Amino acid sequence: MKDDNFLKENNARHLWHPMGAPADSHGTPPKIIKGAEGVKITDIDGHSAVDAVGGLWCVNLGYSNNVVKEAIAKQLYDLPYYSAFAGTSNPPAIEASYAVREFFDADGMTRVFFTSGGSDSVETALRLSRQYHRLRGEPTRIKFLSLKKGYHGTHFGGASVNGNNRFRINYEPLLPGCFHLPAPYTYRNPFNETDPAQLAQNIAAAMEDEIAFQGANTIAAFIMEPIQGAGGVIVPDASFMRLMREICDRHGILMISDEVITGFGRSGDWSGARHWGVQPDMMTVAKGITSGYFPVGACMVGDKVADVFENDQTGEAGIFHGYTYSAHPVGSAAVVACLSETLRLDTKTNAAARGTQLYDGVRKLAEKHDIIGDVRGGHGLMTGIELVSDKAAKTPMDMATMKKVHEATYQAGAMVRLGAHNVLMSPPLTISEAEVNTILSALDAGFSAA
Repeated sequence: MKDDNFLKENNARHLWHPMGAPADSHGTPPKIIKGAEGVKITDIDGHSAVDAVGGLWCVNLGYSNNVVKEAIAKQLYDLPYYSAFAGTSNPPAIEASYAVREFFDADGMTRVFFTSGGSDSVETALRLSRQYHRLRGEPTRIKFLSLKKGYHGTHFGGASVNGNNRFRINYEPLLPGCFHLPAPYTYRNPFNETDPAQLAQNIAAAMEDEIAFQGANTIAAFIMEPIQGAGGVIVPDASFMRLMREICDRHGILMISDEVITGFGRSGDWSGARHWGVQPDMMTVAKGITSGYFPVGACMVGDKVADVFENDQTGEAGIFHGYTYSAHPVGSAAVVACLSETLRLDTKTNAAARGTQLYDGVRKLAEKHDIIGDVRGGHGLMTGIELVSDKAAKTPMDMATMKKVHEATYQAGAMVRLGAHNVLMSPPLTISEAEVNTILSALDAGFSAA
């Protein structure tokens, strides 16, 4: 490892960072995170902070789980790589597929297709949903429905069903045939509806209208996050996902539950779909599947989809799609160890308790700070805080002030994430009551600095 002077000097010279303008890294060099322990990160200057972002919604087990680290290290010596393309396999991949299937058995998932991450998983689900309908003799079903404010990765397929134009406009034209419904976002929505149950009904009506307009026989799948993460931690009414499931069933449309963030306990249940009492047709996961220790994702399918592929008589069921690192043996070893630790630690229970603590604490801060327009969360360890410059007019806070809040919060002891004019938090699911209090204290300092 080069010394600190080298790292600081070259911080912004050669590396382009995701999700930001290259020039910004020169004006405001990225913080260099050099170490981590438990739920705390330490930068190159020795400043430590509670990681209220959990890496990127992913370090569910914190940074010090040696069981997962040792599984990765051992596998590197046993078999560092081999392809899982048709014709070859490896022991950790077989074990990992069994562990993932078992973990999501209550969600009706019975088959697993491993990928390199969440964007890959979404791309896989979109492709397989089209192929599913072709195999069933409905090749006209090629379109996708999704929600505004939703986030489904950055591949062309995922970006096309994304509901935030920041990930779309610079890369258009995107995949044709993708149509977006209003988000279950009570603070801002086209119906000016603040009652979440009524808003759910309004969106359901809009979905029925869109299906009638497009033609049900042209729509392959509807994809949604059970709780919208990057869009601002938008929590729908408890009826919402069930309404969407019923509409999909009525019109022969597959439901894809994007669990890249909500899977593995973050929602307070082992999956977001289970949190709302819904069984989807397909699920996409990543992040918490290895606690971020190794890049792995998966697309899972239930029997309805699996049976069509496995009992095909047309000869067109070949899945000519995949990744060099699909079912990577080291990643698979990480999956097995991580799922075992996730269950042993019962992280969903702590996520529910500490999520309520964080949400309630932020709501108290909203009584003190007028810049807080809306607080969202209360369902596991996901909290969003929408900042405004004018509370009555709901005017989004300017970015200069957002950055000021972010920096002051970090200096006071907590790393949070900005998503436009939202402060987003998704701490490790192993976080303690005292560490949540540290986050709340740091946020108080950050808001006071605005």
